[in-house]
Amino acid sequence: MRYKVTFVVGLALGYVLGTRAGRERYEKLKKSAREIAQNPAVRNAAESAGHTGREYAGKAYAAVSAKVGDAVPDSLAGRVRSLRGRAGGGADDEWGTSNT
Repeated sequence: MRYKVTFVVGLALGYVLGTRAGRERYEKLKKSAREIAQNPAVRNAAESAGHTGREYAGKAYAAVSAKVGDAVPDSLAGRVRSLRGRAGGGADDEWGTSNT
């Protein structure tokens, strides 16, 4: 999915930078992108992906720190702790997902 999104963004950027259609076509493309970004389904998917990423990062950190002990640098440990704090923004249900 990430590669598809990257491809579409690159295609759109190439079109905008390479087009001779002018400002009108650019504004239409910009409006379409804004509408997609403000779509509740897209916003929920992005929030869910971010939450899942933070969750897996915390699990990976725990697994690695269990193997290497105190060899994990403090700077990395601090970043992971801050990500864990942001992930807990809402009340979690029994599945570990937020109810928002």
